[in-house]
Amino acid sequence: MNGSDLQPFATLDDITTLFRPLQPSEILKATKLLKVVSDSLRVAAAQVGKDLDCMIQASPALATVATSVTVDVVGRALNTSTDGEPMTQLTQSAGGYSASGTYLVPGGGVYIKKSELARLGLRRQQIGVIDFYGPYQGNPGCTLPADQD
Repeated sequence: MNGSDLQPFATLDDITTLFRPLQPSEILKATKLLKVVSDSLRVAAAQVGKDLDCMIQASPALATVATSVTVDVVGRALNTSTDGEPMTQLTQSAGGYSASGTYLVPGGGVYIKKSELARLGLRRQQIGVIDFYGPYQGNPGCTLPADQD
């Protein structure tokens, strides 16, 4: 399957249903974002050695989660202002010349949160151990109790 055959994980109808109705000026941007976000999720999966499309085929429930995550990311990108400061919170002062704010999308563009990757099973904690003394051989004088019925 080549890149042009891959379909986005969500549709414009999904955005309207799960996020909000789109303005006519947002439809083209949302259409492009659906493809960008879906491919970004595929790349994130490939970086951890997984094929998201195969995972979705194996688990139809994951297809619903992928749709939800795609809509969340596209919705966040659509809410980002392109003609002003993309801030969700802004605090200003007059006498002390102070201003602070929280940006909607850090760094601009499409931003996929770690929690969204975790929802797709692409972020799992791993435990690594370095055994300096070799594998545990057990204590020959110690026996485990037998299973009791």
